[in-house]
Amino acid sequence: MSKIKETAKVISQEKLAQDIYSMWIETGIAKEAVPGQFISVYTKSEARLLPRPISICETGNNSLRIVYRIAGKGTEEFAQYKEGDRVDILGPLGNGFPLTEIEDKCCNDTEEPGPILIGGGIGIPPMLELAKQLKGKVTIVVGYRDADMFLDEELKKYGRLVIATDDGSVGTKGNVIDAIKEQGVEGSVICACGPTPMLRGIKAYAAENGIEAYISMEERMACGVGACLGCVCRSEEVDDHSKVKNKRICKDGPVFKATEVEL
Repeated sequence: MSKIKETAKVISQEKLAQDIYSMWIETGIAKEAVPGQFISVYTKSEARLLPRPISICETGNNSLRIVYRIAGKGTEEFAQYKEGDRVDILGPLGNGFPLTEIEDKCCNDTEEPGPILIGGGIGIPPMLELAKQLKGKVTIVVGYRDADMFLDEELKKYGRLVIATDDGSVGTKGNVIDAIKEQGVEGSVICACGPTPMLRGIKAYAAENGIEAYISMEERMACGVGACLGCVCRSEEVDDHSKVKNKRICKDGPVFKATEVEL
């Protein structure tokens, strides 16, 4: 799959929640992208040379959507963009969720429970396009800090939505695993994206219950193409590139089988 670097056009931008923004971008990258991949977005400031990696939330015919949190000067700049503004991007980057394998495992058998899609915080956006593309009995489990939620109404259109909040203001009080247990969620495969502690819990839960799990790891990235080794994680196998038990999250991931990596 080829990577494209281009100057794209902003179609729209809106604020979804505190420090959470949604931006639609007109770009040919959308035709190549699959759920779980990301793009690198470049700032206009010469003081910030490295791009910001942002997961792809949705794709259209010639457009894609990113939903991101303001986490520094770069994303603060992106939040100021308006319709018609230009933005330099590179993508699609990384690998996505293996749709064919997931569908073969559970979506073609009406007797099998469908996939469980799990998102925590800013790991929620990639679950929207994945839910749209998976055909079957999808259960979507999402974790928020509090009632200041985002994308929940859109996610409801594509499957059963189960919510966990840290403060208990909506849904189950606790984390996504607490919600899965309390709400009796069942599935034959898990797809997840979120912070490392959440993914660690999901890996353990999947192992305990004999469920295959695919996890999309969040990590600070520099080059975004696997050259700098700035976003490595420990792996079970020796990497052909580094010759040690490491995986490059931006290049080999961000999606891995949970059993492939150490958390």
